[in-house]
Amino acid sequence: MTAVASFNPQAFRAALSTFTTGVTIITTRNAEGEPVGVTANSFNSVSLNPPLVLWSLAKSALSLPAFTENRHWNVHVLSAEQDVLSGRFASRGENKFAGVSLDQGINDTPLFTDCTARFQCRTAFTYEGGDHLIFVGEVLAFDKSELPPLAYQSGQYALATCKPRELLRLGAEPPPECSYTEDLLGYLAGRAHYQLLDALRRLLHSQKIDEHAFFVLSVLCIQDNLTLEEINDYVSYTGREVTQSLMLFLEKQGYVAPDKQFGVLRFLLTAAGRELSLEQIALAKAVEQQLIEKLGQADSQVLKMLLKRLIQATDPGLPDLWAPASQEFGARA
Repeated sequence: MTAVASFNPQAFRAALSTFTTGVTIITTRNAEGEPVGVTANSFNSVSLNPPLVLWSLAKSALSLPAFTENRHWNVHVLSAEQDVLSGRFASRGENKFAGVSLDQGINDTPLFTDCTARFQCRTAFTYEGGDHLIFVGEVLAFDKSELPPLAYQSGQYALATCKPRELLRLGAEPPPECSYTEDLLGYLAGRAHYQLLDALRRLLHSQKIDEHAFFVLSVLCIQDNLTLEEINDYVSYTGREVTQSLMLFLEKQGYVAPDKQFGVLRFLLTAAGRELSLEQIALAKAVEQQLIEKLGQADSQVLKMLLKRLIQATDPGLPDLWAPASQEFGARA
């Protein structure tokens, strides 16, 4: 067969990559009994009765003899947290199985833990597929979890989320002269923020601490020995300023302690303040857990990823609260 002159393999590959797939690792053992594994996104279902699945492997792959000689192999549909594992098994020249936790399957074929789904298979047929060999396997055993799956799209790892058949209508159609709609990103992010904050505020009310003090104590719980200016650097995104009077209030409550070092006033979190902060964070996590139960683990993880990207895209240059203090404020000390 003569190839079409205008056919561009790179463009063809890029076009194929627009089809979003899951990510799997296929494992077996070679003739010496050594574990072998490869990352593949060519996995697909074939039949329910009998239960058959397929995947393909490049004929140039070093692992090909292991899969052609051993009829038993396992398919692991990776969870969203296993992207590092996927990258490891997509590379060469590495002890891929080092430190990997394994379960006992129906035979000695390596069976990973913490996957979204697992299929223990036996080769039923193999077919030529151009520069790949197609393996069709009979599923001998399988299991699944509630862990969200890892996806792959346009050469990058991705997360999948569900799109409801009918999206929630938050309001009536705007008048023709108004371009402000419920699909405005600022409105959606703002309303979600304030509704979530209101749920936390109701819980904090019983402790006679508002969310502003909660932010301050949370910062000091992660990093204390900070000046008022440094605390404000961390919470400036809230649009509210931490004042000396607020710190004095927290001091009188026994939650913070002032410490003047080399003429610079810094604030330390007391034992009582740390205990209160941990209680407040537990309340915040309770609010979050209620939300996760409503959204589901998969959509919650997608939401967190998108929020991180939103924060990165809109970040005016705020310091990283979780970075070591010496990196952020070493020049000020």
